[in-house]
Amino acid sequence: MSEINVTPLVDVMLVLLVVFIVTAPLLAPQSLKVTLPKTTAVSQDTKKIAVRMSIDAQGRVELENQALTDAQLTDVLKQRGVDPQFQLQIEADTKVPYGRVAELMAIAQRSGVSKLSFVTIAGK
Repeated sequence: MSEINVTPLVDVMLVLLVVFIVTAPLLAPQSLKVTLPKTTAVSQDTKKIAVRMSIDAQGRVELENQALTDAQLTDVLKQRGVDPQFQLQIEADTKVPYGRVAELMAIAQRSGVSKLSFVTIAGK
């Protein structure tokens, strides 16, 4: 007999292929079923200075219920944004174009504001 019998080799390779197909999804982190622990909220020692900036559907800006232009907003944020505990909370209407929100975020960043957050309503 001058030929090698490859049937056992094919059997082993098929078994290995099945093992890899079954275990591959388990290696991906998103496929692991992880139940995260529940904790209570921790209060921070320092008080943050939270200021709300509202953007209506037409793109007009109000900072603490005071209507401002972009130039006025820049001046106000330059004065207040240097405080490390200052936080700007953005309330944007759902109809505001993303470009307008991005412009206002850039104004805030250039003015020295380092903490931004978006205010949303919890829903389904």
